[in-house]
Amino acid sequence: MKTKILVVDDEADLELLIKQKFRRKIREGTYEFRFAHDGQQALDKLKEQPDVDIVLSDINMPVMDGLTLLTKLPEVNPTLKTVIVSAYGDMQNIRTAMNRGAFDFVCKPVDFADLEVTLEKTIGQVKQLRETIRAIQENNILKMYVDETVLNFMARPGLENRLMASESIEATVIFIDICGFTALAEKLPADALVRLLNMYFDQMVKEIIAQGGYVDKFMGDAVMAVFRGTYHLDRAIDAALSVRTLLQTNSEPLPDGVTYRPDVAIGISTGEVVSGNIGSASLKRLDYTIIGDTVNLGQRLQSVAQPGQILVTEATYQKVKESFQCQPVQEFTLKNKAHPVMTYEVVS
Repeated sequence: MKTKILVVDDEADLELLIKQKFRRKIREGTYEFRFAHDGQQALDKLKEQPDVDIVLSDINMPVMDGLTLLTKLPEVNPTLKTVIVSAYGDMQNIRTAMNRGAFDFVCKPVDFADLEVTLEKTIGQVKQLRETIRAIQENNILKMYVDETVLNFMARPGLENRLMASESIEATVIFIDICGFTALAEKLPADALVRLLNMYFDQMVKEIIAQGGYVDKFMGDAVMAVFRGTYHLDRAIDAALSVRTLLQTNSEPLPDGVTYRPDVAIGISTGEVVSGNIGSASLKRLDYTIIGDTVNLGQRLQSVAQPGQILVTEATYQKVKESFQCQPVQEFTLKNKAHPVMTYEVVS
């Protein structure tokens, strides 16, 4: 990868020397040199050419000297590394340059072999800094796609040695489907549809997080969320009630001619689940999720729930009947269930 170096010096012959001494690196495309004759011209070039990696700057120059330039560079590009190349190699100038952010100091007359070693060392620092910045950016992007619970799991010591490990936990899973949303695809352009869906999701997620849950995944126009820890069932139902109220009272304006009133169908299931990385280690594609009969039951309940309904099984009802108002609905024959399942609706 080509390293772009800005040389800032008012001595006209230095440009010729640089091109002569580094002609092989220039020819091979390893180095690309650019030139400025004072600090102010250097700042102007850096604003126009933000891809510069390294600055080589003299101290004594007209208009703006090199020590002043050092104080201005972080405003233009905080990732730049600057090497001072000057005949003013006394300790005071060296200390001033280093205190103002210089990475290194080379004295004139220039030993070009030493300068090349200094450049290689500086290039290494620039690459390391940019890799760190890229890792931070990628981590921030990752946080947009992966829940914090998953990131915390991934950060456990020794995870790389047990990627396929799993654990059994007690948890409550809720499935929330936005009713009738698919039909909107025939009425709204794609960008408006996505914007509306993301707005609904954002509102739902805030209520889930407020009750200590986390989103396991988004599935089309549905959300799967998990609650663990103390009172996980009660917190999941509180979240479901809040989500239902929020979407039923949503007043987001729609384009002319489009009528739609958002509502949700929700299934809630609680019990033992298996939590861990599911996928292919060979393909390096894993999904941190939960599986088990409890999860399947939650999805089946959501699939039979009507708009506005929050459905639970009779076993779940027995656990929450003193805390929440519920009413019986009916028995359903759910997929992969040997016997009909009696369901209750959480009213409030």
